[in-house]
Amino acid sequence: MKLYIVYDSEGGHTEALAQAIAAGAALVENAEVEVHSVQEADVRTLPEADAIIWGCPGHFGTISAGLKAWIDKLGYLWAQGELIDKIGGVFCTTATEHGGLESTMVSLMTPMLHQGMIVVGLPGNLPQNATYGSYYGVGVTCPIDSDELLSKQGEELGRAFGKRVAEVARRFARS
Repeated sequence: MKLYIVYDSEGGHTEALAQAIAAGAALVENAEVEVHSVQEADVRTLPEADAIIWGCPGHFGTISAGLKAWIDKLGYLWAQGELIDKIGGVFCTTATEHGGLESTMVSLMTPMLHQGMIVVGLPGNLPQNATYGSYYGVGVTCPIDSDELLSKQGEELGRAFGKRVAEVARRFARS
C-alpha cells in the first residue's frame, strides 16, 4: 500500500508536520510512505498511490501559491479519471491562532473532491483531536516567535492522522 505525501513549506513547520504524518502512516502494516516537497513531487506518480495527503501553510485562509501551482498540474489526471477513489487527506499550518486553518483545509479538499477522491478527516473521538484539532484533517498553529517547529500536540495529531489515513487506505484496498 502506497501513501504519497506532498507539502509546501516555507519555514519548516509544514515539513515537520508532513514528517509526523508520515511517521504515523508508517506504523500501519505494509505501508510504503513517500514524502516530497512541491519542488520535487511528481504528479505523474500519483496514480500508483493508494492514498494522497497534501498540505501547506495557510495564507490568509487559503492554499499557499506553491501547493496551488502543483495542484494545478493535475488537470490531465482529472481528465483521465486517474485519481478516482484514491484516499485523500489534508493538513496545514498557520502562524496565528484563528489564522484560517479550517478554511485552508476546506480549500485543500476541494481539488480532491473534483478528482473523485475519498477524503478522510480526523474524528473527534481520538484523544489527540478532542482538545487540539480539526475534523477536516490536521491544522496546527506554529507561532513564528518560537524556536519550536511543531508542538508535541502537533506531532501527536500528525501521527494520529497519518495512521488513520493509512488504515482507511488499507481497508479500502482490501475490499
